[in-house]
Formats: sequence, C-alpha cells, structure tokens
Amino acid sequence: MNGGRGGGTSCGFVALIGAPNAGKSTLINWLVGTKVSIVSRKVQTTRSSVRGIALEGKAQIVFVDTPGIFAPKRRLDRAMVAAAWGSTGDADAAALLVDVHKGINTEVEAILGRLPQSAATKILVLNKIDTVEPPKLLELAARLNGVLPFAQTFMISALRGHGVAKFKHELAALMPPGPWLYPEDQISDMPLRLLAAEITREKLFERLHDELPYSSTVETEVWKDLPDGSARIEQTIYVMREAHKKIAIGEGGRTIKAIGTAARKEISEDLFLFVKVRENWLDDPERYREMGLDFPKE
Repeated sequence: MNGGRGGGTSCGFVALIGAPNAGKSTLINWLVGTKVSIVSRKVQTTRSSVRGIALEGKAQIVFVDTPGIFAPKRRLDRAMVAAAWGSTGDADAAALLVDVHKGINTEVEAILGRLPQSAATKILVLNKIDTVEPPKLLELAARLNGVLPFAQTFMISALRGHGVAKFKHELAALMPPGPWLYPEDQISDMPLRLLAAEITREKLFERLHDELPYSSTVETEVWKDLPDGSARIEQTIYVMREAHKKIAIGEGGRTIKAIGTAARKEISEDLFLFVKVRENWLDDPERYREMGLDFPKE
C-alpha cells in the first residue's frame, strides 16, 4: 500500500547544509537507508544537490545533500556553493550540520551569517559527537544558538547512526500536509547514469585520495541495455594532465582495474572504464550540465 495516496500524509524538503566534510553525505545515506550520495575523505566531494527520499510513518521527507559551503575560488566552486544555497531557499527545513570537533570555524561563521535570509525552519545538527566530551557539546550548542536561535538542536553521529532515528522522526513532524511527490519505493531522483558516474568517482577518490586532483571527474558515456536484462556501461574518467592519466591507470593498468572492480560491486552491471585528458573542462558549460550545476558566467 502506498501511504502517499491515503489521508493524513505529509511531504516536504529538508536541505542538509554545512562546511565540507561535516558529514552530510554520510547522514543522508543513513536517513534514506542506502547509498544515494558518495562519501570520501576528500573535501568537496559532493558537487551537485543530491535528493534522497525517505519515509517516516505517513511522511515523505526529501533530503537534499548539498555541496559543502566554503569560500569559492574557482568557477566550479562558485557553481557548487550556488547550488547549495539554491536548495536551501526552496526547502521547508534547513538543517545545519556542524562537525563538533572543528566547532565554529570561518566556514560555519559564514553560513550563520547568511542562513537567517532563508525562510526555512532552521535546525542545528551537531555531528561526530563521539569525538568530544559532553560539556563541550553543550557549550558549542549554546554558542551556536546564541548566534542564531534554532527551532531544534540535535546531537548525532552520522557515521555510527547514533541519534539519527530521533532526528528523522522529528523532521517528519515538520513536513507540511500533502500527497507524496515520489513513489513509495523510490530512494532518489538522481538519473541512473549520473548515479553510476558518482559511484565510480567515489572509488576513484578512495583509491587515489592524495595523488589525483579534485578536478578529476567521471561521465557515463554509454548505457546499453542488453537482451539478458543486464547493461553495458562505459564511463570515462576525465583528468586535466597527462601525468594524472598515468596515475589513474597505474602500472600495467592495475589502478584502473581496481577502481572498476570496486565500482562494479555497487553498480552491478558490466562496467568498462577509460581515462582521457580534458585540460579545460572546468570552463566547459556542458560539463556543468552533466553534473546538474548551473554554469557561472564569470
């Protein structure tokens, strides 16, 4: 039975915002119950706004995992930050995720300065609570609420799932009445081609965290459904230098094979990877459209 068709249902949007590596992607995967956003030790991994769809009773909550908000230096940075604030403006609730170990740094201060402009219900989420002592948690919560009074404050560990169920339950109560926007079994609105590319990008960063620049990207070039019900997927890893291509391929092709094997386990299709040099892709509007981002004019 689809609860979205019955009476008493509610549905709304929750934007997860915060500085890079605050734990937004890990949290949204917990809330949805499966991976819809890639997680990496590399900062600014999430580039476009990813929607994860979760059910809590008769409420459908559409979580938007936004790119980390930081001081942009490049065109791609500006596009990512614009996407984050754009998602926040359309949300019913904006949940500010703060890494308690880092506390109120310059990035969090900048978000606190702009967040009051949003009409969304503002919620504070202190993440990674297992990394500091309780008195420091209470002090940090008080300081943040002193700068901007939040409707609610939650203390969680997105990595371990502590406090996540309560957070999700309370968010459900904030969702406005109305029919569900998505089918009961849908967990994301991300196209499969993009989701598959994101999975491979995650494995790329996991394998080459410090060796390959953040500017590397992955695109699904071919998705061909086969008669047996499987699919043949061809993806290209784009790097900006010939030296980066050699790193991605590895000696004897070992690195690219390992990345493909790891990605194939999650994509569950026949996956073929290629590596190409595309020096100026950061200035190509088409590449931004592939990532679901608006291309900044300047």
